[in-house]
Amino acid sequence: MEKRNIFYTGGTVIFALLFYSLFLAAPADFPAGNIIRIEKGSNLRDISSLLKNDHMIKSRTAFEFFVLIFGGEKHIISADYLFDGKLPVFEIARRIATGEQHMPPVSVTIPEGFNLTQIADTFTAHLVNFNKAEFLTEAESKEGYLFPDTYFFLSTDNEKNVIDSMSGNFTKKITPILPEIISSGKNEKEVITMASVIEREAKGEADRAIISGILWHRVSIGMPLQVDAAPETYKTKGLPKSPIGNPGLLAIEASIHPQSSPYLYYLHDKNGNIHYAKTFTEHKVNEAKYLPSR
Repeated sequence: MEKRNIFYTGGTVIFALLFYSLFLAAPADFPAGNIIRIEKGSNLRDISSLLKNDHMIKSRTAFEFFVLIFGGEKHIISADYLFDGKLPVFEIARRIATGEQHMPPVSVTIPEGFNLTQIADTFTAHLVNFNKAEFLTEAESKEGYLFPDTYFFLSTDNEKNVIDSMSGNFTKKITPILPEIISSGKNEKEVITMASVIEREAKGEADRAIISGILWHRVSIGMPLQVDAAPETYKTKGLPKSPIGNPGLLAIEASIHPQSSPYLYYLHDKNGNIHYAKTFTEHKVNEAKYLPSR
């Protein structure tokens, strides 16, 4: 009787080890350090097929079984998942079912002057759950008020997280200079709209303030802005109806503090150097000299 129990016990152990080896253990060629992206809308069979093809699991059935045990298909979080080393199928299932990514924050840099479409395209390439159409709808009234900066997000963050972070950052940056805006005699929308134009028109710190002075002077004398960054300003007077992009702090400062000059016109040559003119006749001379092919 004792020998029979030993035999059964030994058989059970051998069977368990064999079962673990065949179905639960990590494949020998498990790609340590691999990042798996679970796309939005992926179902359980899609995911198990992806993991099987990437040599991360031996059994799709075992993986699907453990996902159901750990929370079910509906709880799977679309995201990027980092797997540093070999893991058994049940641990992979647990992590995916519970959204345990082990991913470092995603760094995304939005340059000064980017408009909503450019911002949307940038985040679409970095965040798996970012919905471009939803972003453009939700942020439609926020052009100019999403501060360009370097941001850190979780790969599971979406368009709402982006809008909240960027608009919150704008508020944080603009609050200390609100007294300057009030002292300028202009309202916030006017300052931000002009700053968005300056961001596109200027080529650097050297010409921001002077261009600001020229453009505000054009507004004050009832002359159309006539800037390439906003084509409608060739036909209508005054500022564009709303910001044309999202300016950085230096452009906003230039908009608040324009530098007076005797100039009314300017252009940049092919090397980015700026050339000013007091009259339209002088401007045409500059065009012929510095932009001969225009």
